[in-house]
Amino acid sequence: MAKIEIRGARVNTLKNIDLDIPKNQLVVITGVSGSGKSSLAFGTVFAEGQMRYVESLSSFARQFLGQRGHPDVDRIDGLSPAIAIEQKTASSNPRSTVGTMTEIYDYLRILWAKIGQQFCPECGREIRAYTVSEILEEILDLKESSRFDILSPLSITSSLHETVRLLNQQGFMRIRIGMNVYRIDEIAEETDFSADEPVFVVIDRLRVHRDHASRIADSLETALKMNADLIYVYTYDDQGMSAFSTRRWCPICDRHFNEHEASAFSFNNASGACPTCFGIGSHQEVDIDLLVPVSHYLLAISLRFASAF
Repeated sequence: MAKIEIRGARVNTLKNIDLDIPKNQLVVITGVSGSGKSSLAFGTVFAEGQMRYVESLSSFARQFLGQRGHPDVDRIDGLSPAIAIEQKTASSNPRSTVGTMTEIYDYLRILWAKIGQQFCPECGREIRAYTVSEILEEILDLKESSRFDILSPLSITSSLHETVRLLNQQGFMRIRIGMNVYRIDEIAEETDFSADEPVFVVIDRLRVHRDHASRIADSLETALKMNADLIYVYTYDDQGMSAFSTRRWCPICDRHFNEHEASAFSFNNASGACPTCFGIGSHQEVDIDLLVPVSHYLLAISLRFASAF
């Protein structure tokens, strides 16, 4: 319904008033003192909206809110939940807005933090953190029976052969250097290896099938133990490498991002306020073009002093 229909309003000075108020528009109620402006806006429309909200709550919650009767009106149709700002002189605090005065801003910040989507400011890619179950579903959505490897990236701190020896002790059989896969027990001293090539330990090699879901999940958990937050999946059909992170990370720009927090959406909090205006919404600057050089100012004083004599 595109309007609020009020029929038979009799609150205070209102005498059986019928009125239609359009929605999605700024509506102003005017009139002389005592004509029923507040009775219509607060005593009828807002009171009915609040009453409907309270009735939607459980009986346990209603006992803490107090009892509030329905306004004296035949019926009101098309009414949505309403908020009202107290009739008083507006605060001179520049940090006070309609959202903060009605406290609805607190709920909005929580909503944005919970369901907001984050994008990398450099490449525009959506940033998200994956759970093991989400990575598992991404893998199972691949083409049935297609081959893939679960990989964990390695950081070579000493030498390749020392790293390979430690991996062999842990029971791993293969590593991937760039686009080539080597068996650990076949890597020789002369194995060509460039420091610029990425090195991965092959956690598992499988084919996509729902029956393998448990094994895939175990392999993903193992990969996370090797690297705290990063898993790679190489698919042989398209020879593509996909990266999944349990943190908010952009694989293209290699940037990590913080988790969404409600404070990041508050202009009254240091983590969310504009660094230029500090959340005030305005910024004072000196207009260089309006400045008078000191020499001109001294000359004007000298001329005025000379003219006095």
